[in-house]
Amino acid sequence: MAQDKIVFVYITFPNSEEAQKVGRILLEKRLCGCVNLFTNINSMYWWEGKIEVSQEAVLIVKTRESLYPEVEKEVLKNHSYSCPCIAKIEVSEVTPCFYRWLLQETGVEI
Repeated sequence: MAQDKIVFVYITFPNSEEAQKVGRILLEKRLCGCVNLFTNINSMYWWEGKIEVSQEAVLIVKTRESLYPEVEKEVLKNHSYSCPCIAKIEVSEVTPCFYRWLLQETGVEI
C-alpha cells in the first residue's frame, strides 16, 4: 500500500455552531482524526461587488489525502454558504506517532 499523505483542510463558516456541527459529522463518519475550531475570526472579502467585513469561524480538519473528496462532499452538503472556502493544504511532515494515530482513527489497520 502506498503511503497516504496527511492533509489539513481549511474551511470558513459563518459561525462556530455550524463549524462544530460539520466537524462532528466528519468525525462521526471517521473522515478525519481531529478538527480544530477557531472562533471570532475577523474576515474581510469581496462579495457581490463590495468589500464585506464579518466574523467567521475557521475549522481545520486533519485527515488523509485519500479522504479529501469525501470531506469536501460532506462539507458542501452541510454548509450554508453558496461558495464556501474549502482549501486542502498539503502537509510535508508529521511525527510518526501522529501519522499512525491519524491512520488508525480514520479506519486504517496498522
